[in-house]
Amino acid sequence: MNAILSAGRFTDSDEMIPRFREAGDVMLDLFHRDGRVDDRWLGLHPREFALIWRLAEHPGECMTQRQLLAEVWRINFEPAANSVAVHVARVRAKLEPFGLARLIATHLDGGYFLDASAI
Repeated sequence: MNAILSAGRFTDSDEMIPRFREAGDVMLDLFHRDGRVDDRWLGLHPREFALIWRLAEHPGECMTQRQLLAEVWRINFEPAANSVAVHVARVRAKLEPFGLARLIATHLDGGYFLDASAI
């Protein structure tokens, strides 16, 4: 298991792994695998966190369901259940008390993107 060095670098890359990533008014924390707004944690489950972390990597960039399944959950087939939509709905529900449910937007052509301007 030598995929990640203790210094926080991938072995085949010079890029640092960021601990924090901003998603609009949400601060995502990779160490805690959760997000917070001001001083309140959202209580994200691992797949919910992975979803918003990936979308926050490139705000405004639309990702299809197939891309999210492959890149976030490493699933290379479309499951019978619409699991991406379910996880998006759960994240939106956790953002709603802060008035941030529209942070994860649905693209007209399908897929999702992080829309920090919708806040």
